[in-house]
Amino acid sequence: MIIVMKTDSNLKDTGSVLKKIESLGFKPHLSTGARKTIIGVVGNGKKIDPEVFLVLPGVESVVPILHPFKLASREFKNESSVIHVNGVSIGGNEVVVMAGPCSVENRTQMLLSAETVAKAGAKILRGGAYKPRTSPYSFQGLGEEGLKLLKEAAVANGLCTVTEVISPRLVDIVCEYSDILQIGARNMQNYALLEAVGKTSKPVLLKRGMMSTIEELLMSAEYILANGNPNVILCERGIRSFEPYTRNTLDIAAVPVVKQLSHLPIIVDPSHATGKRSLVNAASRSAIAAGADGLIIEVHPNPEEALSDGAQSLLPDEFTTLMHDIRKIALAVGREVC
Repeated sequence: MIIVMKTDSNLKDTGSVLKKIESLGFKPHLSTGARKTIIGVVGNGKKIDPEVFLVLPGVESVVPILHPFKLASREFKNESSVIHVNGVSIGGNEVVVMAGPCSVENRTQMLLSAETVAKAGAKILRGGAYKPRTSPYSFQGLGEEGLKLLKEAAVANGLCTVTEVISPRLVDIVCEYSDILQIGARNMQNYALLEAVGKTSKPVLLKRGMMSTIEELLMSAEYILANGNPNVILCERGIRSFEPYTRNTLDIAAVPVVKQLSHLPIIVDPSHATGKRSLVNAASRSAIAAGADGLIIEVHPNPEEALSDGAQSLLPDEFTTLMHDIRKIALAVGREVC
């Protein structure tokens, strides 16, 4: 349930409610909006009489939350969340683009990639330093050296960074170098990892699992939120289906569905969804038209030499064209891309 405080309530009133929640064995989650303060009550699954809160000073109403994802729901927070990352806002009016190679391979590659995506208008540089691959014989990433190269290239071009963390033991070192922690599709239900990133204050980019429902995605986000980190960005990256022509099936309807169910921002990964560079532009335009708050796109200076995902990585000039195209779509739906 959520407790809605009166507009004239004070800090003492809020403190009394928080203390009461904890005394009953539940965990409070405070959300202060422009006009209202609301307090989420989550925890041990026991039923609780709303009257115990309604009698407290400053309480306006008590509202049950029907969805199993409590903190991620629109019922808990009606206004859309905006995640701030070193001056970049995700979830506001601007459509934010994250771009770069699938894997960090070497210094030259990263500097060229960062220069390309920054010049075209991307705000966040992506690149994998730890690569969980289907085959144990495939390139697994450069580890900490890759994190350093990613950071160096980003700083040199005025970009933020996003990279994947694949294990709870790696959370601290990835936090040291990256502005956003990415949870990949394979780890969407790695609950130990979700709890670990939930205990940080770093923004988390949570990708939908390849065989996961929208509700399962939001329940995974709930793990992060419940551990104290409100800075969650969802990502639709395609789901596995019977269609073999594309790498995955882009569930474009997931964007407006998530917007209805949750206050969290959602971006789209057209590279992994399609698996083909020739389809990335069209999928990107569709995502922006559907209401996505951003895109994460694979770009490589020499895709034919890429150590991973070369077939879906855009060439620099293709990425520049894509940025030009999505600006027009964004303007048509009342958004903007800087």
